[in-house]
Amino acid sequence: MAEGEEDMPRDAKIVKSLLKSMGVEEYEPRVIHQFLELWYRYVVDVLTDAQVYSEHAGKTTIDYDDIKLASQSKANFSFSQPPPREVLLELARNRNKIPLPKSIAGPGIPLPPEQDTLISPNYQLAIPRKQPAPAVEETEDEEMAEPNPPQEQRTELPQQTPQRVSFQLGPKGQR
Repeated sequence: MAEGEEDMPRDAKIVKSLLKSMGVEEYEPRVIHQFLELWYRYVVDVLTDAQVYSEHAGKTTIDYDDIKLASQSKANFSFSQPPPREVLLELARNRNKIPLPKSIAGPGIPLPPEQDTLISPNYQLAIPRKQPAPAVEETEDEEMAEPNPPQEQRTELPQQTPQRVSFQLGPKGQR
């Protein structure tokens, strides 16, 4: 026996022999523990279901039929069977009756529309318009009266509206 195998529980030895019989020679030691945990959880689920079936039938103990029913229902619930071959062939025939659409792409690799590519412009620049300041004539009296006019008077100029500009990036304008 291998080193440390004497201390191994019987269930762990069974899992190890199953792995070996399937041709698995190298694995981490925790794989055995993971299989044991899965195995125990499955057995507990099947026995719990068998107990429910036994109580439903009015029996005091679990018998072979309860365990068989529980394992069958677990297998049916956990695993699904593919549809029969005839059904798949009929579905394929119906689907293949519809012709594929004609390709409108020219030679080369078909690419998505330009608006759906990553190189299309996806932003806008806001450039403020510069307007010349209107000429305001000031008299000497106004300059002397208020050397620093309040903020409200400074913002009497019309508000500037930003101009939006966008341009293409990509191979069209190569330099």
